[in-house]
Amino acid sequence: MEKIRVAIIGASGYTGGDLLRLFYYHRGVEVVSVTSRRFKGRGISDVFPYLKSIYPDLRFKSITEIRDDADFYFLSLPHGVSMLHARKFLEYGRVIDLGADFRLKSREGYEKWYGEHQDPQLIEEAVYGLPELYREKIKEARLVANPGCYPTSVILGAYPLVKENLVEGAVIVDSKSGVTGAGRSPSESLHFPEVNENFYPYKINGHRHKAEMDEHLGTDVIFTPHLLPVDRGILSSIYMKMKEKLNNSNLKEVYEKYYGGEKFVRVIGNSSPAIKNVRGTNFVDIGWAVDGDIVKIFVAIDNLVKGASGQAIQNFNIMAGFVENRGLKNLPLFP
Repeated sequence: MEKIRVAIIGASGYTGGDLLRLFYYHRGVEVVSVTSRRFKGRGISDVFPYLKSIYPDLRFKSITEIRDDADFYFLSLPHGVSMLHARKFLEYGRVIDLGADFRLKSREGYEKWYGEHQDPQLIEEAVYGLPELYREKIKEARLVANPGCYPTSVILGAYPLVKENLVEGAVIVDSKSGVTGAGRSPSESLHFPEVNENFYPYKINGHRHKAEMDEHLGTDVIFTPHLLPVDRGILSSIYMKMKEKLNNSNLKEVYEKYYGGEKFVRVIGNSSPAIKNVRGTNFVDIGWAVDGDIVKIFVAIDNLVKGASGQAIQNFNIMAGFVENRGLKNLPLFP
């Protein structure tokens, strides 16, 4: 079988590195081009020593050097940059954007949270790349907007109960993420002495990911993110008021209805998920507890895999006609 050619635009960050790592296990793909403004001309192992000898002939190019040598283009670029290049790459093939430029449904929604959009027509075309909800649309899409890491955990966790109209009022979310969620560029707040033995909420007056949650859950989400002193992982605790009290059996029935056939969602019931149990994988672990008239949903994902690169490859598999877990069958590392 002829391999599908893939280009990774902006491949020197954490998400780019995980795309390269995961594509190594995907026997239906050839990575033909990678770009990096900072590391142009250097080899993959110069930037990612753990990938030494895996891509021996691949060197980082400038984004302006990329032409129509690929079938799929993965845009792993800062917010506001993908919109400047997406239309060009759509002339060459299909595009999966790992940034936020096409995640929201309208220009008005985007500009409320991010600022001016340079290509608003593409917002209307883009399909939100959460496979468990929008698989059929993803299959036919030219442009897929990979969800944010926090929204992936929150939407998947809350959606069954919201969709079944079993809860009321605002959805309250307390999420914690590892430091890789902030990207690879240096920042004072992410220096080791700042993060180590520390734990705090941030962007307490409004995180941009709230907009995705509101749109796809169709309700108000009260969202607070926190920074954990770990490399990878997101744990989201979601609190919702039940219209009528649900027990463990009721909850299991609802979540199995939505996710029973999914390859990556693991419904663990009245139990506590942990980020170490999903580390390095595309799994989503969902557990719960009932406290009076409140149901507490707990969701664990790896922010770089199901929250970014793994989900992008899951979308790619759907678009390209592969089995959905192709290249994504790796198990968690424990401990």
